[in-house]
Amino acid sequence: MFDEKSRYYKTAQYQVTDRRGRSVPVVVIPPAPLQTLQGYHLLKQGQRLDHLAAQYIKDPAGFWRISEANDVMLPEALSEQMEIAIPQKSR
Repeated sequence: MFDEKSRYYKTAQYQVTDRRGRSVPVVVIPPAPLQTLQGYHLLKQGQRLDHLAAQYIKDPAGFWRISEANDVMLPEALSEQMEIAIPQKSR
């Protein structure tokens, strides 16, 4: 269901029934990874997390790591921040 680079790749799934009676797969949110910060970035209007992830952690698909480092569930929540924490590049 998920790409092997996804943080959800090895996460267990289960089924729930929604209000319409449909069976829907659900994924448990994995615990936040332990990350060391490399510093902070002063966010400018129009900057995107995937571009910052490519610049700082060399992985544009790692934008979620920046979200996790800033304790937000949705990356869009960071768009109004002045400064955001940037995690170290993975080894």
